[in-house]
Amino acid sequence: MHQKKFYVTTPIYYVTAKPHLGSLYSTLLADVAARWHRLSGEKIFFLTGTDEHGQKIAQAADKVGKKPQEFVDSFIDAYKDIWHKYDIAYTYFMRTTDQAHIKAVQEWIRALIKTGDIYKSDYSGFYCTPCETYVTKKDETVVVCESCGRETIEIAEESYFFRLSAYQDRLLAFYAEHPDFIVPKERSHEVVSFVQSGLRDLSISRTTVAWGIPFPDDEQHVVYVWADALNNYITALGYAQESKKEEFAYWWPADLQVMGKDIVRFHAVYWPAFLMASGLPLPKHLLVHGWLQVNKQKMSKSLGNAVDPQALLDAYGADAIRYYLIRFMAITQDAEFSTEDLEQRVSSDLANDLGNLLQRVVTLAQRRELYEVASPQNWGAHEIDLRDAFWTTLEKYSLDMDEGYSYRALGHLWGYIHQVNAYFHAAEPWKITDEARFKEVISASCHSLYAIGILLHPVMPHAMEKLLASLGVTVTFGEHNFLEELDDNPWNKTFMLHPLKEPLFKKYESKPEQVEEASEGGQAAFPEISIEDFAEVVLLVGTIEESEEVPGSDKLLKLQVNFGPYGMRQVLSGIKIYYSAAAVKGVQAVFVVNLKPRKMMGLESQGMVLTVTDAQDVLKLVTVAQVPPGTRLK
Repeated sequence: MHQKKFYVTTPIYYVTAKPHLGSLYSTLLADVAARWHRLSGEKIFFLTGTDEHGQKIAQAADKVGKKPQEFVDSFIDAYKDIWHKYDIAYTYFMRTTDQAHIKAVQEWIRALIKTGDIYKSDYSGFYCTPCETYVTKKDETVVVCESCGRETIEIAEESYFFRLSAYQDRLLAFYAEHPDFIVPKERSHEVVSFVQSGLRDLSISRTTVAWGIPFPDDEQHVVYVWADALNNYITALGYAQESKKEEFAYWWPADLQVMGKDIVRFHAVYWPAFLMASGLPLPKHLLVHGWLQVNKQKMSKSLGNAVDPQALLDAYGADAIRYYLIRFMAITQDAEFSTEDLEQRVSSDLANDLGNLLQRVVTLAQRRELYEVASPQNWGAHEIDLRDAFWTTLEKYSLDMDEGYSYRALGHLWGYIHQVNAYFHAAEPWKITDEARFKEVISASCHSLYAIGILLHPVMPHAMEKLLASLGVTVTFGEHNFLEELDDNPWNKTFMLHPLKEPLFKKYESKPEQVEEASEGGQAAFPEISIEDFAEVVLLVGTIEESEEVPGSDKLLKLQVNFGPYGMRQVLSGIKIYYSAAAVKGVQAVFVVNLKPRKMMGLESQGMVLTVTDAQDVLKLVTVAQVPPGTRLK
């Protein structure tokens, strides 16, 4: 129990239906965090599971003519199956109907009754059944839930209360002393404001609901679902079990607890207060993400717009979905899920930027019968620059991953992937005749791909194992500190290259550019346009006078183009992967100049440069012999 540990949890999911994409997203964030820490050789405990008690579940079971236990049992295999298919490597699957959990919750309540933190009284107020939440009455006649907006019901019953009000000052002091408790920090403002507005004691039992943990020593009551559910994070570790005392002390507190923003109040207010009352340390960080949306609405089972993870898996595979959700669903805000955007990102980022790079390196090497790639004794200046660029990337990547900003970390890494592509393109190894120089370029590319594969493994484990296998590398995570190795790596590895049996990632053609099926004569049937349509397109030769990178963009260069009598124009082009800003300065290229101007990264682009892709799948500008700027192509 001396090995460094990392304990991460997901929320436990309410089992009234099969898992949807929102629950998958939370679980993936936790899985990526767990796998990231495993890269350092840390011991991991990754907890997920299901919340199976409460009035809502009892009502849902009754509607389908099942007993509550039978009803919740029917969903467990669906959760475990889909988590397995998405390569989610959890340690323990918690069910709140487990007997060990039930007994531990009852012991927790008995202990707080003894200290006076739990007492019996009467409750009168409003309750939201879908959210299992008590709601404070305002001035309105109809009281609605602050979380889901549904109408609440008024109830009055005897109840046990937790003295939440007694912990208001301690909670505020904790937030002030631990400003990074909630990630991102912006989420903490609403929590602090809620606590500052005054806390009332919390009802933690019900007499009008039968489906729940029996309240200890009072058979008229069952435990309120949030007092039951929140404790799963400690009962899963063996809380209140003498035989697991040492194990519990090793794992608790949690290093990271992942959840959606709709349940942050329960985890950032009630949960810390429960732990304070129990004399237990508080979690180190709560990672609170926004909602996944479809058509600008929160994705949820009750709204009927939930996306089925199984259907996505069948269409795109686990690695593509994992990458898209982690990279483009930023935790700091709500994010719109779109299969069209997913296909575009998978095609550009995974198939083009990464998969194509690997394919070109391995294929080119094997064409020259280079299978064993050893490191040169001395690296050239460009190769040293590439290695140093990785170390800079590793520092930024590690910082963001450690803090829970995995989407930002992937942005840094993709910047490096673009650098490797630019290095490979500039070196033009397919033209190199000197064998030593050719091997040096291939070796530098392999070292870069190896490092990329290690860092991307937490996000896309299956695909990165294929990438590493093509380099002749087999790794076992959890037994070695790969981050330390990458940080110290002098680029001295030997790689044994193996051909890829199929592309690493599938490429999806965007629908407007899709070519129709071949005609009977075997020719591709492109959409036809009239000569009048074509005559409307104005193609001019322009000289690129100035070029610079667009801040914050991995792909864009900002070009100032001289069109002679038509003047200077600003054109933004996504060619940064293949050309440095300096490389295109002074080049004469062909531009479409009568496109409607559009904004990109806050900048206006007044045209489009034409490009082609060569036999090596390298993008190149369409250039012309020296002619006056502004010459029109006819």
